[in-house]
Amino acid sequence: MSRFLEVLTIPTESRRNIVAAAVLSMAVASPVAAEKFGLGRPALPEEIAAWDLDVAPDGTGLPAGSGDVFTGEEVFAEKCAVCHGDFAEGVGNWPKLAGGQGTLDHDDPLKTVGSYWPYLSTTWDYVNRSMPFGDAQSLTPDEVYAIVAYILYSNDLVDDEFVLSDATFAEIQLPNADGFILDDRLEAEKHFWTDSPCMENCKGSVEITMRARVLDVTPQEATADEPPAETGDDVLLASAETEAEPEATPEQPEVVALDPELVAKGEKTFKKCKACHQVGEGAKSKTGPVLNGIVGAQAGAAEGFRYSKAMVAAGDAGLVWNEEELAAFLAKPKAYMKGTKMAFAGLKKDADIEAIIAYLQSHS
Repeated sequence: MSRFLEVLTIPTESRRNIVAAAVLSMAVASPVAAEKFGLGRPALPEEIAAWDLDVAPDGTGLPAGSGDVFTGEEVFAEKCAVCHGDFAEGVGNWPKLAGGQGTLDHDDPLKTVGSYWPYLSTTWDYVNRSMPFGDAQSLTPDEVYAIVAYILYSNDLVDDEFVLSDATFAEIQLPNADGFILDDRLEAEKHFWTDSPCMENCKGSVEITMRARVLDVTPQEATADEPPAETGDDVLLASAETEAEPEATPEQPEVVALDPELVAKGEKTFKKCKACHQVGEGAKSKTGPVLNGIVGAQAGAAEGFRYSKAMVAAGDAGLVWNEEELAAFLAKPKAYMKGTKMAFAGLKKDADIEAIIAYLQSHS
């Protein structure tokens, strides 16, 4: 099954080229053909190795190498985020690589690496063979390990200290590893294909089992009592857990003079946050809440945004986003607050954290 899945990850045209090349190679490069027709030569071991790229579920076939989550975040942002989003949440109709856990039995399941794919080898093999889009096989083994480590982190399957390598690969088991079965239809349904087909009165009654609305193909207009649903997997998950937050009335921070250069640096660094957050005039909550006035505000207080239970509890307990608390959160969000929906791995440099805070203060 694994081999079948891994072959499916190769684009159709590439599979055709591989098959054609393999047939040609066997025809003209085998010792027998070379002797009989005087064409070609036997393939060298290194030439065979260049084509032998498949990776088995137990890690057989992996090249030596390693990559950590933080490196993966940087490579993913450069090579993958344009299609798959900064946090593997998907852009437009490009595939989502994270989220969807617990949705496979829903009417509209979200099939991602974390919710659906059975083997990590399929993920590694696909990235190694076919990505980035338009520049396939340009990644080094270390970059592939790092990207796959970041995808695992984005699915909450590893922590931010995790390092994926050929040595640790077999230790990772995806949640849906037992969700696939062997295709035994040739035997299990053999009677169906050999019996004479039914041509009339084959079913006692015809029943409607599903409607277009359930299939999500019928547009629905929101009413005054039913506002449009927010987008983003994290928001949908949070919406199912919590009610809208009451408007908070935190104390306003003391107005201080800000370093223009530091603010400008923070604006540049904030590009890492723009996939989920907005600031400034006309800012609206997206996958994450609007951050106007966040410095000095009570946690979980953005009006109209639905937070995780962890963030709501922290706000109720009196957490205020002063500079110290924001710095700790931005360094390692998931370590700072267990259960947060924020998928960002964190900022590694203190200077970047300081700049981000200064930029947010400029919008307080």
